Amino acid sequence: MTAAGATAAAAAGAAAASSRTPVWSDSGDAPFEDVDTTPVYARGKTGRKKGKSGGGNETVEIIKTIVFALLIALVLRVLLFQPFTIPSASMEPNLYEGDYIVVSKWSYGYSKHAIPFSPPVFEGRIFGQQPERGDIVVFKLPRDNKTDYIKRLVGLPGDRVQMINNVLHINDQPVQDVVISDADAANMYGMPVIKARETLPGGKTFTIQDYGPGNQADDTPVFEVPEGYYFMMGDNRDNSVDSRYGVTENGVGLVPAENLIGKAEIILFSWTEGASLWNPVSWFSKVRPSRFFTVLH
Repeated sequence: MTAAGATAAAAAGAAAASSRTPVWSDSGDAPFEDVDTTPVYARGKTGRKKGKSGGGNETVEIIKTIVFALLIALVLRVLLFQPFTIPSASMEPNLYEGDYIVVSKWSYGYSKHAIPFSPPVFEGRIFGQQPERGDIVVFKLPRDNKTDYIKRLVGLPGDRVQMINNVLHINDQPVQDVVISDADAANMYGMPVIKARETLPGGKTFTIQDYGPGNQADDTPVFEVPEGYYFMMGDNRDNSVDSRYGVTENGVGLVPAENLIGKAEIILFSWTEGASLWNPVSWFSKVRPSRFFTVLH
């Protein structure tokens, strides 16, 4: 081979070598963009570390999202709205067992009971506002400051409240009521269920029901409501443990302003007895669509 031929052959070999993809060692120093062309055995640890790091970052982002969502839900629950389920018949015919209601938290301001578990972070109320007579109110039961109760606010501070022969009296004046149905219906004990339209001082009108005169709380002493307290009654007058019964009688007694949680605003959903979260069929078979989105008065 001549010198010229040898030179040409060497040049051709160098060009061929430069056009081939290099085989990287298994020390992991292959650049990221060449991983697909690197032999499997030669792919380094760098790529695996990157994958692990990416998964870790994704987990952190998921945790952050969950935490932020919970914080937002907590703020909304404390400051704006709180849901409740009606557990009994004490507010019939306006609220039925199984109604799912929403309570506005800002209506009366905020106390420690606006926060879950009622931590003793402060006393009294901040941004407090006077509730109106006739409001349907959710409050903490005074005798334990834990149990949620719902009743209608009947007596304001300074009022004198009394039941006389099944007629509500406020400040020594009988409250106007008009019977709208009588003994066409009966309760489980066979007692007639009477419904009436009652109008409180101030003009708030709503429907009540009872079983007629002669029942346990149809005649009471005079209750004088002191400053900072409220007198509550159920709309189902003869089937409600309320302020007509004192704490020593396992009743509600007078309710301190600090115990008010909020004002019941609307029925979102409603199910009849027997509906269960764990029984999806009951979500449809036990539903009461006629009560959905009912504004409370």
